[in-house]
Amino acid sequence: MAGAIIEKMSTKKLVLFVFFILLFQIFSILVGALISPSPTTAIRYLATKCINFHRTRAWLMPWGSNRCQQVHSFDDPLAKTLDANDIVFAVHVPLPNTEMSPWFQYMLAVLQFDIAFKMINQIEDDVVITIDARLAYRDDMTSEWTTKFHSVEQRPLRCTFAVSKTYENEGRFYHCDPIPFMELGSVAHKYFLMNLRLPVNDTMNVGIGEIKDIHVVGIHQNGGFTKVWISMKTVFSPWISVATVWYWYRIRLLARPPVLLEKVIFALGLSMAFLDMPVEWLSTGFEWTWMLLFEDAQQGALYSILFCFWIIFCGEHLMDQRQRNRLSAYWWQVGLVVFGSSVLLIFDLSERGVHLNNPFYSVWAVAGISVCLYFFSLCRMVYCVFRTIGGKMQQLPTMPEARRLRYKGIIFRFKFLMLATLTCAALTIIFFILNQVSEGHWHWGDYTLQVHSAFLTGIYGMWNLYVFTIIFLYAPSHKHNRKKSGDTQHTGSKTHKYQDTKYSFNKKFF
Repeated sequence: MAGAIIEKMSTKKLVLFVFFILLFQIFSILVGALISPSPTTAIRYLATKCINFHRTRAWLMPWGSNRCQQVHSFDDPLAKTLDANDIVFAVHVPLPNTEMSPWFQYMLAVLQFDIAFKMINQIEDDVVITIDARLAYRDDMTSEWTTKFHSVEQRPLRCTFAVSKTYENEGRFYHCDPIPFMELGSVAHKYFLMNLRLPVNDTMNVGIGEIKDIHVVGIHQNGGFTKVWISMKTVFSPWISVATVWYWYRIRLLARPPVLLEKVIFALGLSMAFLDMPVEWLSTGFEWTWMLLFEDAQQGALYSILFCFWIIFCGEHLMDQRQRNRLSAYWWQVGLVVFGSSVLLIFDLSERGVHLNNPFYSVWAVAGISVCLYFFSLCRMVYCVFRTIGGKMQQLPTMPEARRLRYKGIIFRFKFLMLATLTCAALTIIFFILNQVSEGHWHWGDYTLQVHSAFLTGIYGMWNLYVFTIIFLYAPSHKHNRKKSGDTQHTGSKTHKYQDTKYSFNKKFF
């Protein structure tokens, strides 16, 4: 890509450009660390044990003026007279005197069972628990509940007992893994009510132990973080969109058709602009349950194009590679990315797509081993590029001093950009793998640094700044066009020979 801005820009302007990019990157991190709250909030609810003698489908409230008849413990005399099918576990979301908000974007629910050990009622291996789950909503405290979802779901119950299973240890509790239970893609109502039943017969919910209590952990995105996130997307969206259009306009002005790397850079800009679309502004006013699926599609498009771009970006700069400017030269790397993206898309559609009609549906997660292998492959390609550049640099001493200094500057700029690419790839893969890690915060004087928020906003800012940097530095330079038109006025074999030599060397390096 001879004539790109990265080759023609003066060192002073380039340093100033990098300085402003770093300032924006630091600002993106500080927005998450100092301004934004924690991305999510987790609230633990203890399910109320309601009695439903007639086993009707009426909604049972755990508290308030219309609260249900309750048993506080299954050891109470009243509970001894009840059948397991007479018990309904009721959970009201949120807690009393609070309400949910559309700014929360989504709501997850995780179940945690308190199961006591009994010699005559132990948890069997590979047991599955069946849950009759219903969800309702309303927008004020006086109206009737409106049924939203009803489903009978099964979940694997995985529990361990830390001590020996003897009569002396009866009454001690198992340690059970949390069970993913529900995912709502929109929080469009103020109040939600869950009624859960564990139906029991000769084949259902047998061998699940003696359940004492059920805890529901509700997780939602913080409204303050949502506002910060949408604001960042609103700022970056026009910036990246205009830069992408400007870049393609510059490419179309060239007298030749676009090369492979230029096409991939344009696709990278389009995918970043697609991710930056701040459609969340509209989701706060409409019950769009498909927003999580749409956001996953946005990130998936960026991941796919970004991973393909890094492969092609490194491959096109492997000077010993003969099949440049051909997508077929990268068939197995790009094919692997496309295959992995297709698998993740199918997985996502199978889970989030079904959540549109059944939020209780669940599919187990996929491992991130493939992206680690991809990163090691990318590191190997970068190493090959640097090694090849080192071999070609042996030609520099034979050049005139002015040209030698110029090409040394170009090579240094390229190496710096390649290292920035590798850093961006590493942080992106870390974000891909650790996106669901527990949150953390540090206290610094009177300020609280939200580490998780800073990481999310920093990564998002890094993606935009990296894409903008690639688009800007690899756009055709207007200086190159002016110089090219000026060179056509010169004639003579000596001048043509010099230009041919210059183009040949430039092509070897870039």
